[in-house]
Amino acid sequence: MRRLRNRLAGALLSVLALSLTASGCGGSSEAAPGGGDPTSSTAGASVANRVEPLARRPEPRLPVTVPSADGERVTVRAAERIVPLSGSLSEIVFTLGLGDRVVARDVTATFEQAAKLPVVTRGHDVSAESVLSLRPDLVLAETTSGPEEAVDQIRAAGVPVLFVEAAKGLDDVGPRIGAVADALGVPAAGKELTRRSEQRIEAVRGDVPHGQEPGVAFLYLRGSASVYLIGGKDSGAGSLIEAAGAVDAGAASGLDKDFTAITSEALVKAAPDAILVMSKGLESVGGVDGLVKIPGVAQTPAGMDRRIVSVEDGVLLNYGPRTDQVLKSVVAQLYGEDGAK
Repeated sequence: MRRLRNRLAGALLSVLALSLTASGCGGSSEAAPGGGDPTSSTAGASVANRVEPLARRPEPRLPVTVPSADGERVTVRAAERIVPLSGSLSEIVFTLGLGDRVVARDVTATFEQAAKLPVVTRGHDVSAESVLSLRPDLVLAETTSGPEEAVDQIRAAGVPVLFVEAAKGLDDVGPRIGAVADALGVPAAGKELTRRSEQRIEAVRGDVPHGQEPGVAFLYLRGSASVYLIGGKDSGAGSLIEAAGAVDAGAASGLDKDFTAITSEALVKAAPDAILVMSKGLESVGGVDGLVKIPGVAQTPAGMDRRIVSVEDGVLLNYGPRTDQVLKSVVAQLYGEDGAK
């Protein structure tokens, strides 16, 4: 997932050097909420595999010159062939109602409307050749998109590249939508989508049970590469966890870095009541049965209760138009559909 991968790059390099044992890897699955059937793939609220475009399709008014998050100013003269280099940016373009102008996708843009578009990434890196072969008139990138050489090559070919600040939390939903909408010449649609997204997020927050504040640890798992990390202060999940009425157990235990290699000591200190994971990561360690075999997990309240919250990789930390659905899924799995554990 590009959203999480961008935060993990440095942490993974060091952890991979220390990780020597491997386990199997598979597809995606979801865990049941609060000690329910761990094999269930339908537990809790799910996130729709489609984005919901605005009711009224906007018409871009171009050219525009807008600030790019890399410090440059970018002039966009046309937006007929758009290439977003992250799943989150793709979601924004499609939800604004301009999905028919998107000619390619990043590997993390897995929602239904974008699924058949050609992929312009190799593994987790942007392929300049693949992008340029599609003759784009605008490329949308995250500040963490790369490699830098590939982005420079795209720009050198005369294609405008607009950088958008990578999301870190719920407060970034509106600014990111606004940045994309302004670049596409549809600022009014951006304001409408921002308003809709923020209202829906607030509606979910209003349904969060009060007074429980469970501790939730965000674990990044890739069993096939023996990567097992616990999120800390800057993991990107803290904002979502807090919006769900919970406490980020990793950050609260004193983990100041974004991610730290999982140890029994770290997990016991964090003592999470629930564990938040990405669905593919959960499957890569053998589901809930495999997760509780990771040293330290079984000794936590979450492990003992098998209280696992699982959300699809491609949407968990996107902080975009579907964030209300992500939050609703986390809340439903964390407390149960009736709001009680």
